[in-house]
Amino acid sequence: MILTNVNSVPGKKIVEHFGIVQGSTVRAKHVGRDFMAGLKNLIGGELKGYTELLQESREEATNRMAEQAEQMGANAVVNIRYATSSVAQGAAELFAYGTAVRVE
Repeated sequence: MILTNVNSVPGKKIVEHFGIVQGSTVRAKHVGRDFMAGLKNLIGGELKGYTELLQESREEATNRMAEQAEQMGANAVVNIRYATSSVAQGAAELFAYGTAVRVE
């Protein structure tokens, strides 16, 4: 599966268009991560627990989007974008979407 954030795959021709595909995950903050993040806010620096949480969320949302594209018969997803939204206090959704296509 080819995944790209541009409108086409360089060196390939789009021969079939399947439509929009998407994947999402909703994650809640972990009490331990919240505690450590609070401490980091006092002294500054990267909040590694949240960085890891967001990376895992992006991977999960991207995998779900790619699985949906594969089920449609696509071999690529172009124009991939990510969005986040708060769904409850302490929980957020990470949403990945793009256009499923077949390239040759």
